[in-house]
Amino acid sequence: MAFRCEVLTLFPKMISGYLAESILGKAQDKGLIDVRPIDVRDFASGKHHVTDDTPYGGGAGMVMKVEPLVAAIEASRRRLPDAQVFLMSPRGKVLDQALARRLSRAGSLVLVCGRYEGVDERVAPYTDGELSVGDFVLTGGELAALAVVDAVARLVPGVLGNEASAGAESFEDGLLEYPQYTRPAEFRGAAVPEVLQSGDHARIARWRRWQALCLTRDRRPDLFARLDLSKADRALFDADDLG
Repeated sequence: MAFRCEVLTLFPKMISGYLAESILGKAQDKGLIDVRPIDVRDFASGKHHVTDDTPYGGGAGMVMKVEPLVAAIEASRRRLPDAQVFLMSPRGKVLDQALARRLSRAGSLVLVCGRYEGVDERVAPYTDGELSVGDFVLTGGELAALAVVDAVARLVPGVLGNEASAGAESFEDGLLEYPQYTRPAEFRGAAVPEVLQSGDHARIARWRRWQALCLTRDRRPDLFARLDLSKADRALFDADDLG
């Protein structure tokens, strides 16, 4: 059964364009995922389908109106009764790989994209929570929603083709991914490490684990501090034959 997702947005072409390309486009063609942009303007009343208004209390900018957003959410819930509904918001729970994996098991999602100065606070009770992709501000929720869709969809069985790919990537086991190389074996004096050309798969596995540990320690000490290193991991730092 396909993983299903609806993205509620004022700019559906921003979503559909990305979804038509590369791995996600192929996954949609194969029926592995079904991700659809839903135009919030279709749920706005009046001749001009207005979806925003000035904020109560004054201030710059416009605020997305509660009525069309709630109507769009309720329509999505009717189509996807088991879906979890999240508003993309900088104050939401920050997406990480563990959360992406949990969402991939949910079966269906609805992602609500804000715009302008934000969303009427009365939309919140009609969602299951808020999601963020980091401590920075975007023009709207579309890019954040696409990041969620991409991170989640690639964990759906069959989407990547090679199921080992997802398990070897950064953050899957709390580590950054080890360095990757391909042909040529040498480029402007920079050679591919000899161990990767050795054909010794056990040695390669040790080297890759060591590299992942070192990269995480040096570049993301916050992640490294949370690791529960095994005896084998600790021994790698004392080894002298990994390269």
